[in-house]
Amino acid sequence: MVEPSVRVGVVGVGALGQHHARVYREIAEAELVGVFDRDPARARAVAERFECAAYGRLQDLIADAAAISVVVPTADHHAVGRAVLEAGKDLLVEKPMALRLEEADDLIRLATERGSVLQVGHIERFNPAADVLRRNSAEPRFIEVHRLATFSPRSLDVDVVLDLMIHDLDLVLTLDGSEPVQVDAVGVPVLTPKVDIANARLRFASGLIANLTASRVSADRVRKFRVFSPRTYVSADFAAREAQVYRLRAGSPGGPPEIAVESTGAAGEEPLRRELRAFVEATRDRRPVVTGADGRAALALALRVLGAMAPDRGAS
Repeated sequence: MVEPSVRVGVVGVGALGQHHARVYREIAEAELVGVFDRDPARARAVAERFECAAYGRLQDLIADAAAISVVVPTADHHAVGRAVLEAGKDLLVEKPMALRLEEADDLIRLATERGSVLQVGHIERFNPAADVLRRNSAEPRFIEVHRLATFSPRSLDVDVVLDLMIHDLDLVLTLDGSEPVQVDAVGVPVLTPKVDIANARLRFASGLIANLTASRVSADRVRKFRVFSPRTYVSADFAAREAQVYRLRAGSPGGPPEIAVESTGAAGEEPLRRELRAFVEATRDRRPVVTGADGRAALALALRVLGAMAPDRGAS
C-alpha cells in the first residue's frame, strides 16, 4: 500500500526558506501545503511560485501541516520551534537550533513529551563530500578546516561561529566522538559589530587536534575540510561536493611505499534535497539523521568557542 504524502509547511521563506519550499514541492513523498513569513508579500510570491497557500497566521499553517521547516532568524528558532512542537507536529529547525542551551534543552524536552520528530538543519551532513569523510576517516589525528564566504546581509544576527563554523564543529564531533578537552579561539569584528572572522583550535580526549577558520568577509568562497588519519589523508571540498582520498600502501617488492589516490563525489546531488527527504522519511520511521542532541552538542561547542575568544570579540 502506498503511504500518503506527508503534509509539510515552511515558516520563513527568505533566501534559504524559499529553497525548502522548492524542494518539498519536488519530493514525491511530500505535499507542500503552504508557507508563512512575517512579510506577507514575500509569502504570497513564494506560494504562487510553488503552487501552495500563503498563510496569514502561523498557527493556521501549523494546524494544517504534519511537519514544519523553521527557517527564520536564529533568535526566533526557539519560539517558533516551540509552537510547532507544542502542537505535536514534527519539526526541522535550521542550525543553530537555538541561541542558548536552555532553549535547545526546552525543544528537546518538548519533542520527547509530544512524541514529535526534532531534526536540526546541519546540511553539510548531507553533502556527498561528507559521506566520503565518514567512510575514510577512521581515528582522525588532525583536522584542518577553512570555511570562507563573501559578505552577505543575511544571518548577521549571530557571530560567524554560529553562522558558519558550527557546520564544521558538528562534522568534527561526528568524526571523533570524544569530548573536547581544550578550546582556544580568536575572533574579530570587521564589517559588523559581531565576530566576522574566527579561528578555533580544539583538542579532544582522543588526541585529535582540529584547527578551524571561518570568515564571512572573504573575497573568495572556500569550503575545504581536510582530515589526516594513520596512513590516510582526505581532502573534501563541500562547495564542489567532491573529495580526494590519499592512502599510503606498500609498493612493489623491495620498493618504497606508494600513495594511492581516489577521487569521488556527486556534484549533482543537492544536499538540501537529501536533507529534506531524510526529514520526510523521519516523520515515518521516527529516526532523524541529525537529532536534537546532535544540534545541542554542536551549539554547546560553538558557545565554548565564543567563550574562549571573549576578550577579542569587540562589541559583539
